[in-house]
Amino acid sequence: MNIVFERVSKVYPPGSVALEDISFSIDQGEFVSVVGKSGAGKTTLLKLLLAEEKPSSGRVLVDGGNIGGIRPSRLPDFRRKIGMVFQDYRLLPHKTAYENIAYVMEVMGAEEEEIARDVTEVLRIVGLSDRSDHFPDQLSGGEKQRVAIARALIHRPGVIVADEPTGNLDPYHTRDIIHLLLKINELGTTIILATHNKEVINRLGKRVLTLDQGRLIRDEQKGRFVI
Repeated sequence: MNIVFERVSKVYPPGSVALEDISFSIDQGEFVSVVGKSGAGKTTLLKLLLAEEKPSSGRVLVDGGNIGGIRPSRLPDFRRKIGMVFQDYRLLPHKTAYENIAYVMEVMGAEEEEIARDVTEVLRIVGLSDRSDHFPDQLSGGEKQRVAIARALIHRPGVIVADEPTGNLDPYHTRDIIHLLLKINELGTTIILATHNKEVINRLGKRVLTLDQGRLIRDEQKGRFVI
């Protein structure tokens, strides 16, 4: 999945500029971090990518198609191509790890046999096969985030967007989650990581997009956290 931002700006009433003339492209299989201070525009950028917002000007292209023009009825299909991982996990508290992942497939009408096969596989990928019957309050923060990543993987998306996925984790579990994202990236999935964590960015040695006051001020292939 190829992603292109073409001179994208986003202005909220009554004239608050969230993004200004942003241009970049991300190729399938890249690992890209998006950094910036609070209010720099990271969240707006992610919302534009998910078609939750439309640009005030410019275009956001995914595989050559302008997602700003997607009909509302087709948005669910589009969003299944992008897995989302959030800082606060967003797990259903009364469902087990297995059930949290399976629920996504059940909503889409998947057959039980398909659900059992795919959920078992993603639990194996994230290293939680032995914790599948545990509820969220029986899991550590790192394990909860692994369940969230497994849930994001269940539709085999071309891209996973991780929005501050280590924000609630200690350094040990932070390293654990970053290593998992790297493993998923090695399997061919594009990873877009939005984070404030300077140590994570500097250790990764991957491409970094730096935002400041709505503008893209730096795009480095082996970037560091410099703000």
